[in-house]
Amino acid sequence: MHARLALFVGLASLVAAEPTLTLDSPRPQQVFQRADQRTGLVKVWAEVAGQDDRYHTPAAEYRLDEGPWRKLSLTSFGRMDGKTVFAGMFPAGTGAHAVEIRALREGKPIATQPAVKFFVGEVFVVAGQSNSANHGAAKTKATSDQVLTQTPKGDWQACADPQPGASGGGGSFLPALGDELQKRLGVPIGFIPCGIGATSVREWLPSGAPFPNPPTIVSRVRKTADGQWESDGKAYAMLVKRMKSVPSFRAVLWHQGESDANQKDATRTLSGKLYADYLQTLITRTRKDALVLPSAHWFVAQVSYHGPDDVGSKDIRAAQASLWKDKVALEGPDSDALRGPLRDNGGKGVHFSAEGLKAHAHAWAEKLVPWIEAQR
Repeated sequence: MHARLALFVGLASLVAAEPTLTLDSPRPQQVFQRADQRTGLVKVWAEVAGQDDRYHTPAAEYRLDEGPWRKLSLTSFGRMDGKTVFAGMFPAGTGAHAVEIRALREGKPIATQPAVKFFVGEVFVVAGQSNSANHGAAKTKATSDQVLTQTPKGDWQACADPQPGASGGGGSFLPALGDELQKRLGVPIGFIPCGIGATSVREWLPSGAPFPNPPTIVSRVRKTADGQWESDGKAYAMLVKRMKSVPSFRAVLWHQGESDANQKDATRTLSGKLYADYLQTLITRTRKDALVLPSAHWFVAQVSYHGPDDVGSKDIRAAQASLWKDKVALEGPDSDALRGPLRDNGGKGVHFSAEGLKAHAHAWAEKLVPWIEAQR
């Protein structure tokens, strides 16, 4: 009996000591930004557990779409919490793929990660206030299985409302936009939703960024000892974190302005000059703090509509347009022009109706597709 128990314990120890390989990237269904019209670089981040301290210089291979095993070029490696971690990259064409990764020791495989499906296409960060988030009248989902959304935890899933990572429980323009972009560009589409309803540009500034007058909602700002106001930086930190969650992305789609324009309490309205200054600060700082590549741009929409009795602010619209003229950002759609039945509450609301979400998506596609097709 004791001999059997000893044998069982010994076998269990051998099994437990078998090395295991775990991937943090690519994740299932992940979309990687293509570098040019045909290809992109796929980031690999893996850890090998069950190896002793002698395993300091790992080697790894990858097999793409059941092809031959190829050497994985490692960009970094080391030991962490008793595990060997390594990072690398390999090229892949646009479209859907499956990859297997295996770790080697002395030229022999010691642990293999089963095939993970991923995509190479176009990736967009979507930020702003309610009409960039889940506050539309109808929830929808993308019809293409090559339109995906990233969750705040970094996982990827089918693009269906409500979008993870954005406020609200209703519909968004992302499923319709994803379907149109996928059809017109012929590549997979990935979204990283970050929008927060009713936010002023002031609330998106880095922590401690000052401004003279508060927005209508003050839950993300604070008053300073000298009577000024400043951002608490939480929305900014979230945006930077989401930007850094992927190796690269094509553009930020910024749709915001209603909470800075024509507020009922005029002391909460933001001047167009300050709006342009603050949004430029946001763009400049995120490029630095999120280590954004120069190829990633911001598209800024014209947004200031409140309803049929307040169809827009000339001051805020001019500020948004000034960023295009100064080449701080690229020109997004004029969503203030989407009125009547394209808005909820029988055309009286600020949010989009079911048809309005489709129109909003198409307006974005009309700006994005020609620009993307011109990139080489």
